[in-house]
Formats: sequence, C-alpha cells, structure tokens
Amino acid sequence: MRIAIYPGTFDPVTNGHIDVLERAIEIFDKVIVAVAVNLSKSPLFTPEERVSMIREVTARYGKKVAVDCFSGLVVEYARAKKAIAVVRGLRAVSDFEYEFQMALVNRKLESSVSTVFLMPHENYTYLNSSIVRELAQLGGDISGFVPPTVEQMLRDKVREINRKKVPGEPGL
Repeated sequence: MRIAIYPGTFDPVTNGHIDVLERAIEIFDKVIVAVAVNLSKSPLFTPEERVSMIREVTARYGKKVAVDCFSGLVVEYARAKKAIAVVRGLRAVSDFEYEFQMALVNRKLESSVSTVFLMPHENYTYLNSSIVRELAQLGGDISGFVPPTVEQMLRDKVREINRKKVPGEPGL
C-alpha cells in the first residue's frame, strides 16, 4: 500500500487544502492528513479541533484518507506510518524556495521518503489559512474559501473569542 503524509497546520483547512488532498488521493492508496503541532505558530483552533474539522470534511473519502495529529519531524512521523511520501502544496513561486529546502533536509534525514509537490487548482493559488482567518475575524465572506462546516466552525470560534475580549483591548 502506497501511503503519503499530507502535513500542515490546517488552521483552518481550506478548499485549497482539500483540492491538494484530492490530487494526492489519485496518486496514493492512502493519504494521512497530519495536523502539525507547531510551537512557533499561534493557531486559532486547538489540534483536537483541527483534527475533528478535517475528519468531518474528509469523511466522504472513506478509507483513502485518515486524519491524525503529530509533533516533531515529519519524516520520523512518515517512517512510523510506513509512508513513502510527504505531500506538499505549492501555490506560487514564493512557496517553492522554502518547500525545496525542507524537501532536501527531509531527504537527507530519511532518503526512503520522497516529497511530492502538488499544485492546487488556479482558483486556490492565492488562498491560505491566514487570509481566511483574518477575513473571518473582520466579518468578511469566507464561503468560497472553506467547506461549509469549516465556515460555521470558524464563525463560532470568532464569536467565542470576541465574547472573551476585554473592552478597550485591541481586536485580533
């Protein structure tokens, strides 16, 4: 069985992420969407919330997709899951340099795990989770950027955060 890992923060998962996942499903027998716990980022959703969100929007793919959470090196996680590849989405040339460096480091750490770069549909090349979060926090329309269930979860999270804000404190 050819297993691939699709790692990311997924805060939140976007239609662009889903598009890359669908492309990966065509290549691999199974894709594990691996929610990364990244200490250098301050995500809006907890790792558990992100896993739950992704499980809900990927349920239609059945056993072709699994969702998990990990911390540490992606190649160690891939080795533990017996994966042959790490899937990375490339939206623009600006993504390439960083992703290329990471792929080379990962190859040095674990030569049996390849990195596969997939480009999303051009409708999603400008899209990332940070833009979606900011739009949601500013009350913008995010319906074309995320699955409906994610849109609702994001709106609920923003309302929850806004209820907790101290009056006079700057917003998110």
